[in-house]
Amino acid sequence: MASRFQGLHVLVAGAGVSGRSAAEALLAAGAVVTVTDGSADRLAALASLQSQGAELVAGLDEPPAGTDLVVTSPGWRPDAPLLAASAAAGVEVIGEVELAWRLDQEKESPAAWLAVTGTNGKTTTVSMLESVLRAAGVDVVACGNVGLPVVDAVRAGHAVLAVELSSFQLHWSESVAPRAAVVLNLADDHLDWHGDLEAYGAAKAAVYAGNAVSVANADDAWSTRLVGSAEGRTVSFTLGAPGPDQLGVEDGQLVDRAFGDRVVLASLGDVHPAGPHNVANALAAAALARAHGVPPEAVAEGLRSFQPGAHRSVHVAEADGVSYVDDSKATNPHAAHAALRAHPRVVWIAGGLLKGADVDELVAANADRLAAAVLIGRDREQFATALARHAPDVPVREVSTGDDAGMLQAVRLAREFARPGSVVLLAPAAASMDMFTDYAHRGRAFADAVRQVLAETPAPPAHGG
Repeated sequence: MASRFQGLHVLVAGAGVSGRSAAEALLAAGAVVTVTDGSADRLAALASLQSQGAELVAGLDEPPAGTDLVVTSPGWRPDAPLLAASAAAGVEVIGEVELAWRLDQEKESPAAWLAVTGTNGKTTTVSMLESVLRAAGVDVVACGNVGLPVVDAVRAGHAVLAVELSSFQLHWSESVAPRAAVVLNLADDHLDWHGDLEAYGAAKAAVYAGNAVSVANADDAWSTRLVGSAEGRTVSFTLGAPGPDQLGVEDGQLVDRAFGDRVVLASLGDVHPAGPHNVANALAAAALARAHGVPPEAVAEGLRSFQPGAHRSVHVAEADGVSYVDDSKATNPHAAHAALRAHPRVVWIAGGLLKGADVDELVAANADRLAAAVLIGRDREQFATALARHAPDVPVREVSTGDDAGMLQAVRLAREFARPGSVVLLAPAAASMDMFTDYAHRGRAFADAVRQVLAETPAPPAHGG
């Protein structure tokens, strides 16, 4: 059967990873494809698509005449000139995830989509879910915001997709209806893109449209509120003892009262890295897996075999009784709060691009565990102001240098304040692009700086405080 995209004139907006995958899939479906991007270098990297029939055009501000559909990269805002002009001309605009869904629905046996969104914990949860499903012998792949474009996962023919979805991706995904989905939590993030928390929450809530099972975090007010829009069965998880239709924690075990009668799924010792936020992630993954019919023993096996991703509470080194931990993935205050809660005494390296978020509540909630703070990045003054207000006795140092040299200076300063039993923690609570390519570059810079500083000299005398 011919694809619905055969013969359509489709404009792909954005020549990044998802744009390339979308263009390749559309060409394979018989579409007439044009790709545009503001960067000539990114377009040049797609030169191989020209031999397949794609046209590459730099810097379009309106769709070419005859365009039937625009497929946008997730980071493009609706008010971008090209997308606004497309909407004004009556041309439908969708994202790569929506394209993947429509291509999948054309197949005789579409994949089962199990979707994860939320402000924090998405990648960990989707990776835990993938591990649990594989332990059950399921043909599954983690995809979406975790790295692999969803359209590539669909074209590969996997039976189940563990899909991480950002609010940007959900904004452009009108008809996606996963078999089961969860909103892990919601906190201030990407407000510069969405405008306010209500709009951000509305984008996240789209994941609940048309699900057979919708999973909520009973300990998060926004998750509980958003699941109210769900039409199918609703279950939830909690770090407390589970009630009916819940998964929770009882006597050191993860217990299921939603898909079984107090069925033990795993022990707290099976969850790593340790910490309440990762127990919550494990419960969310278990709920989605159980919604797909996974047996209890696979949950424990999958959690035990799960390997955490890079830059998520990664132990880098230990010297003179001080641990150095990389949580560069903590790109907003909510994620940084979870990272800080895992340690009783912290020399905190923080700062970057706050994207409209506020750090007062974060600092106030964690002031008693801060031994010192070293601030980096463009918005470090907002951190300094919050620390002066809520933690006036905590020593604060600021680093104005950018890039890897700035991180090296930050680690040197942090080491001066670190005492045995404390942790030097990179949990920036902000995005990285003011100083680094991305959070992974920032995490690598931290790890490299730690190794260099520890190799340089013996530990200096610790400051008071």
